Amino acid sequence: MSTAHRPLPVSTDITAPYWQAAREGRLLIQRCPDCARFQFYPRSLCTRCGSTRIDWAEASGRGTIYTFTINRRAAHPAFRDRVPYVVAIVELEEGVRMMANIIGSPVDAVSLGAAVVVTFEPAGDDITLPQFRLA
Repeated sequence: MSTAHRPLPVSTDITAPYWQAAREGRLLIQRCPDCARFQFYPRSLCTRCGSTRIDWAEASGRGTIYTFTINRRAAHPAFRDRVPYVVAIVELEEGVRMMANIIGSPVDAVSLGAAVVVTFEPAGDDITLPQFRLA
């Protein structure tokens, strides 16, 4: 068993609503009220029109695997007990793409275009990670 601590994201003023929602089992993404564009990862302004008026919207949590890789060697000592594991870019129904692990399935069952649904993995006292499982 690995004794190394898993590296975890750090919440900032911009990302705090995203991490709070994840702790509650909800997936939030940003939406610009001026041009109606969704975006991910969280930013302080719209990447399309530059507006600083950014809202948060609850995503469906459904998407498809855009691309993926199977890690058979741990990228960090804390992941040694997790190999092999899948890191994927998931395209959500809302059109944004996000990186996450595909969990709960054999790695050989993962394929391009496969339907996935969000699931939430507690990873510490303050961080819950949105991950995906095959639908």
